[in-house]
Amino acid sequence: MSDRNVSLSSALKYKGQGPYLTYILHRIGGAMMAIFITTHVLATFTEMQGWQIGDVINDIYISPPFQIVFMFGVLFHLINGMRITILDLFPQQLIPYHRQAILIEWIIFILVYGFAVVTTITTAIGRMS
Repeated sequence: MSDRNVSLSSALKYKGQGPYLTYILHRIGGAMMAIFITTHVLATFTEMQGWQIGDVINDIYISPPFQIVFMFGVLFHLINGMRITILDLFPQQLIPYHRQAILIEWIIFILVYGFAVVTTITTAIGRMS
Protein backbone atom coordinates (compact mmCIF):
# COMPACT_ATOMS: atom_id res chain seq x y z
CA MET A 1 0.00 0.00 0.00
CA SER A 2 1.41 3.40 -0.93
CA ASP A 3 1.66 6.37 1.37
CA ARG A 4 -0.87 9.03 0.33
CA ASN A 5 0.28 11.83 2.64
CA VAL A 6 1.03 14.73 0.32
CA SER A 7 2.19 18.13 1.50
CA LEU A 8 0.13 21.19 0.63
CA SER A 9 2.95 22.65 -1.48
CA SER A 10 3.17 19.40 -3.50
CA ALA A 11 -0.58 19.31 -3.95
CA LEU A 12 -0.65 22.89 -5.22
CA LYS A 13 2.07 22.08 -7.76
CA TYR A 14 0.06 19.17 -9.17
CA LYS A 15 -0.72 19.67 -12.85
CA GLY A 16 -3.81 17.48 -13.10
CA GLN A 17 -5.42 19.92 -15.52
CA GLY A 18 -9.12 19.42 -16.33
CA PRO A 19 -10.05 16.51 -14.07
CA TYR A 20 -8.29 18.03 -11.05
CA LEU A 21 -9.72 21.48 -11.70
CA THR A 22 -13.25 20.11 -11.94
CA TYR A 23 -12.66 18.16 -8.71
CA ILE A 24 -11.57 21.31 -6.84
CA LEU A 25 -14.31 23.54 -8.31
CA HIS A 26 -16.96 20.91 -7.51
CA ARG A 27 -15.87 20.94 -3.85
CA ILE A 28 -15.77 24.74 -3.74
CA GLY A 29 -19.28 24.96 -5.25
CA GLY A 30 -20.61 22.48 -2.68
CA ALA A 31 -19.00 24.41 0.16
CA MET A 32 -20.44 27.67 -1.17
CA MET A 33 -23.94 26.20 -1.17
CA ALA A 34 -23.55 24.82 2.36
CA ILE A 35 -22.36 28.21 3.63
CA PHE A 36 -25.18 30.00 1.80
CA ILE A 37 -27.87 27.72 3.21
CA THR A 38 -26.50 28.09 6.74
CA THR A 39 -26.30 31.88 6.56
CA HIS A 40 -29.71 32.05 4.87
CA VAL A 41 -31.31 30.14 7.75
CA LEU A 42 -29.51 32.35 10.27
CA ALA A 43 -30.51 35.53 8.40
CA THR A 44 -34.15 34.43 8.35
CA PHE A 45 -34.03 33.66 12.07
CA THR A 46 -32.41 37.00 12.97
CA GLU A 47 -34.87 38.88 10.77
CA MET A 48 -37.78 37.19 12.58
CA GLN A 49 -36.24 38.34 15.86
CA GLY A 50 -36.14 41.89 14.55
CA TRP A 51 -32.37 42.08 14.53
CA GLN A 52 -30.73 44.33 11.94
CA ILE A 53 -28.08 41.78 10.91
CA GLY A 54 -30.70 39.77 8.99
CA ASP A 55 -31.40 42.76 6.75
CA VAL A 56 -27.68 43.29 6.18
CA ILE A 57 -27.19 39.66 5.13
CA ASN A 58 -30.19 39.79 2.79
CA ASP A 59 -28.82 42.99 1.23
CA ILE A 60 -25.62 41.08 0.47
CA TYR A 61 -27.63 38.24 -1.11
CA ILE A 62 -29.41 40.53 -3.55
CA SER A 63 -26.23 42.31 -4.65
CA PRO A 64 -25.20 41.45 -8.23
CA PRO A 65 -21.54 40.65 -7.33
CA PHE A 66 -22.68 38.09 -4.75
CA GLN A 67 -25.19 36.58 -7.18
CA ILE A 68 -22.60 36.30 -9.94
CA VAL A 69 -20.05 34.55 -7.71
CA PHE A 70 -22.69 32.32 -6.12
CA MET A 71 -24.12 31.36 -9.53
CA PHE A 72 -20.64 30.28 -10.61
CA GLY A 73 -20.42 27.82 -7.73
CA VAL A 74 -23.97 26.51 -8.01
CA LEU A 75 -24.02 26.12 -11.80
CA PHE A 76 -20.60 24.51 -11.93
CA HIS A 77 -21.53 22.11 -9.13
CA LEU A 78 -24.77 21.24 -10.93
CA ILE A 79 -23.29 20.70 -14.39
CA ASN A 80 -20.24 18.84 -13.08
CA GLY A 81 -22.51 16.63 -10.96
CA MET A 82 -24.54 15.79 -14.06
CA ARG A 83 -21.35 14.83 -15.91
CA ILE A 84 -20.23 12.62 -13.04
CA THR A 85 -23.65 10.97 -12.87
CA ILE A 86 -23.73 10.25 -16.61
CA LEU A 87 -20.21 8.78 -16.48
CA ASP A 88 -21.20 6.66 -13.46
CA LEU A 89 -24.27 5.29 -15.23
CA PHE A 90 -22.26 3.95 -18.17
CA PRO A 91 -18.67 3.57 -16.91
CA GLN A 92 -17.51 0.90 -19.38
CA GLN A 93 -18.60 2.92 -22.41
CA LEU A 94 -17.91 6.50 -21.25
CA ILE A 95 -14.92 6.57 -18.87
CA PRO A 96 -12.46 6.39 -21.80
CA TYR A 97 -14.01 9.68 -22.97
CA HIS A 98 -13.89 11.51 -19.62
CA ARG A 99 -11.64 14.29 -20.96
CA GLN A 100 -14.03 14.95 -23.84
CA ALA A 101 -16.89 14.95 -21.31
CA ILE A 102 -15.06 17.64 -19.32
CA LEU A 103 -14.67 19.74 -22.47
CA ILE A 104 -18.40 19.41 -23.22
CA GLU A 105 -19.13 20.28 -19.58
CA TRP A 106 -17.08 23.49 -19.83
CA ILE A 107 -18.79 24.51 -23.06
CA ILE A 108 -22.24 24.00 -21.51
CA PHE A 109 -21.16 25.75 -18.31
CA ILE A 110 -19.77 28.80 -20.12
CA LEU A 111 -22.95 29.18 -22.17
CA VAL A 112 -25.30 28.79 -19.20
CA TYR A 113 -23.17 30.89 -16.84
CA GLY A 114 -22.72 33.60 -19.48
CA PHE A 115 -26.49 33.81 -19.93
CA ALA A 116 -26.99 33.96 -16.15
CA VAL A 117 -24.40 36.74 -15.73
CA VAL A 118 -25.86 38.81 -18.57
CA THR A 119 -29.36 38.36 -17.11
CA THR A 120 -28.18 39.35 -13.63
CA ILE A 121 -26.39 42.46 -14.87
CA THR A 122 -29.30 43.47 -17.11
CA THR A 123 -31.73 43.07 -14.22
CA ALA A 124 -29.47 45.12 -11.93
CA ILE A 125 -29.22 47.90 -14.50
CA GLY A 126 -33.01 47.82 -14.97
CA ARG A 127 -33.52 48.25 -11.21
CA MET A 128 -31.32 51.37 -11.18
CA SER A 129 -33.52 53.28 -13.58
